[in-house]
Amino acid sequence: MAFLPLSHIFERTWSFYMMHKGVVNVLLENPREVIDELPKVNPTLMCAVPRFFEKTYEGIQAEYDKWSGSKQKIFDWSIKTGHKRAAYKSKSEDCPAGLRLKFGIADKLVLKKLRGIFGGSMRSIPCSGAAIRPELLRFFHATGLFVNYGYGATETTATVSCFKLDTYDFDSCGTVMPEVQVKIGDKGEIMIKGGTVFQGYYNKPEATAKALVDGWYKTGDEGHLLPNGDIVMSDRIRDLFKTSGGKYVSPQKIELLLGQNKFIEQIIVFGDNRKYISALIVPSFENLQGETGKMGIPTNKPEELIKLDAISEFFQKEIDGSQEILAPYEKVVKFTLLPEAFSVENKSLTSTLKIRRKIIAEQFKSEIDNMY
Repeated sequence: MAFLPLSHIFERTWSFYMMHKGVVNVLLENPREVIDELPKVNPTLMCAVPRFFEKTYEGIQAEYDKWSGSKQKIFDWSIKTGHKRAAYKSKSEDCPAGLRLKFGIADKLVLKKLRGIFGGSMRSIPCSGAAIRPELLRFFHATGLFVNYGYGATETTATVSCFKLDTYDFDSCGTVMPEVQVKIGDKGEIMIKGGTVFQGYYNKPEATAKALVDGWYKTGDEGHLLPNGDIVMSDRIRDLFKTSGGKYVSPQKIELLLGQNKFIEQIIVFGDNRKYISALIVPSFENLQGETGKMGIPTNKPEELIKLDAISEFFQKEIDGSQEILAPYEKVVKFTLLPEAFSVENKSLTSTLKIRRKIIAEQFKSEIDNMY
């Protein structure tokens, strides 16, 4: 049984294969209801994007913070044991007998319950669409879930690489698919060739000429190949921008870092030809509720909260603490809080939940300009 948020199905060619084979597909119109419906559907396969795992992990951490110290220690020990087992499993090596015994205990105490969030029968969760933090990937593998992380694009008929069932590297995007060629071009750009690569954009010869060179598709992604041939995708070349001070900045690096903060639901940074980095931030209003109570703020309405100086000061401290490891030119200097999340409905996200930077830059031009 496969479980697919409706927004993904049109770009998931394997879903048609499953329907051809008679697999039951369950479609859900509202992605926010996924966690509630998973235990009811109890799927064996589900396609997801990294954001899904981020939100799920945040929910687990929120519950963890409410537990007693002894319960937290049991959880920590169980996850640590799961990590040790996952290390053997990723190399297709047999676990020592002692570790197998410990994992059995950890599984009964904690790990099986965590897998129960996904219904309990999940065999594999293909995951792509954006970068996922390796530590997050490792966490869910430690629970016993097989998150099949991969890399691909619409122009390559989706999958270019993914984890093999027996061997995989958590710091990579997996093994290149059969009959697909990958090479690294100028500026470290990943280039793809093979029968799954598209023949061109419809009625767009200029765009096609830029994207296809001698049959090689120029992905616009920066990366490299490991000695065993696995792909590592490190950044989006097309997203890199240069500040007016001449420094090249990776927005994805900053967004992944600051996006780990539990009070930040979504973030997108700007700075192309600007003197410093700015950001549009959608707060996690659910997580913010506990803080507003401590501050004595009587309202929890998003449109009112984002206007309060106390909330701006709170986020400034959170951001400053999160970006200490960044170089000075990479740090967010100014930010604007938004009351509404970026979504497919307001056209700021693609159907696979990727940020549409140009559209957001146009939609919020005045807010961005005001930060400079």
